[in-house]
Amino acid sequence: MTATAASPTNSPSEPELKKVMGPKLLLLFIIGDILGTGIYALTGQVAAEVGGAAWLPFLIAFVVATITACSYLELVTKYPQAAGAALYAHKAFGIHFVTFLICFTVMSSGITSASAAAGAFASNFAIGFGLGEGPGLALVIALAFMILIAAVNLRGVAESVGLNVVLTLVELSGLLLVIFISFFAIFGGQADFSRAVAFDTPDDKSVFLAISTATSLAFFAMVGFEDSVNMAEETKNPSKIFPKVMLTGLGITAVIYVLVSIVAVAIVPVGELAGNDTPLVTVVQTAAPDFPISALIPFISLFAVANSALINMMMASRLLYGMSKQGVLPPFLSKVLPKRRTPWAAILFTTAIALGLTAFVSIDPDNPIAVLLGGTTSLLLLAVFSVVNVSVLVLRRKPVDHTHFRTPTALPVIGAVACLYLVLPWTSGRPPEQYEIAGILLVLGIVLWAVTFVHRRRSGYGGAAALDTQALTAVERGPADD
Repeated sequence: MTATAASPTNSPSEPELKKVMGPKLLLLFIIGDILGTGIYALTGQVAAEVGGAAWLPFLIAFVVATITACSYLELVTKYPQAAGAALYAHKAFGIHFVTFLICFTVMSSGITSASAAAGAFASNFAIGFGLGEGPGLALVIALAFMILIAAVNLRGVAESVGLNVVLTLVELSGLLLVIFISFFAIFGGQADFSRAVAFDTPDDKSVFLAISTATSLAFFAMVGFEDSVNMAEETKNPSKIFPKVMLTGLGITAVIYVLVSIVAVAIVPVGELAGNDTPLVTVVQTAAPDFPISALIPFISLFAVANSALINMMMASRLLYGMSKQGVLPPFLSKVLPKRRTPWAAILFTTAIALGLTAFVSIDPDNPIAVLLGGTTSLLLLAVFSVVNVSVLVLRRKPVDHTHFRTPTALPVIGAVACLYLVLPWTSGRPPEQYEIAGILLVLGIVLWAVTFVHRRRSGYGGAAALDTQALTAVERGPADD
């Protein structure tokens, strides 16, 4: 990796955010953002695609994520501002509709991710409190959970770095418990590692296509690293510390994920993991049925997925609010509660979409909520990552006057091809329902954009507003919470 040298320039007219994050806090932020619903809910579904070699899709997903992370690193150190992928696409292409699509796609991924977390929450809640199983009960719990998330979001959540540290440590503890308890069972002779190298793919898929399908799903567990670029303005010396910290965070989570997937299939037969909404609970209960700590795993899982859902719904509502505030979506979506200063209209709108998605997906009991919506999330973000990888190459023609990370040219090319490969239906092996859900969400966004465009044009505003750099930063932040 090489760097381009000069000295940074800052605009004296614009106030800067307080730079509070050093390497350690940024590392915990990245790890905490990646850990969550994916590994807690989807290990069994990945195993259902490839058999005992469930670790391989996670490893491939890590490689693709790392290549894309290098593109993000070049862009975030080149443009250390909030707004992420939408900002990079806007600087690279300057087409406002493309910028809107990227922004709305990221927002939609937040809704589908939170809805996937709701499905995982329902399954763990039923197990933790001994409520039994059943699609009707799971749906009621998932819907109630999303309504609770909306209530918390409306109330206003004052996020802090200190709170993120606590949440990260709790999430991490659950995965470490799974690994340590599994090691206890392994040393006791309960494991069969021959399963970890056995491929058992569905009859209608080749091994290669099955691995592609499993990787497309496993990628959901690796997303989150891209959110850290929105902390660039609050990070001390981001051009220097971001590359090392982001790659370290990805490496730590990849090691944990691979270890978890290996011990899971070594201890629990693949047949029991496949289709299991709470695979890690099953692993712990099998490894140490009489060990008291096993009863905590469902509740740690609840905590992990609840945190993921809240963060994603906050992000989605704030993006919607910001786009409305900038005039690219209907103005009613920018309404804010006077006392709480939270975007109530955007929160209710995104919650309604999440409730509809959760209810729609639950109609088919053979397609667990977490699996279908988790796959849709990775589909949406992989499409965004493809654009980011291309943006790196386009923006090479626009040098800046300060030192920044520079990734080898081959990596963005490989990243763009790999992400597109995992997006396209004839190569990724994704079920068509994921494309249907993603398509419906994007059509909804385009309709809202078109209505706003026509309204503004008739009102003499010249169509939809142009999202410049400052506007995109405002889109990401949304209104301040008390």
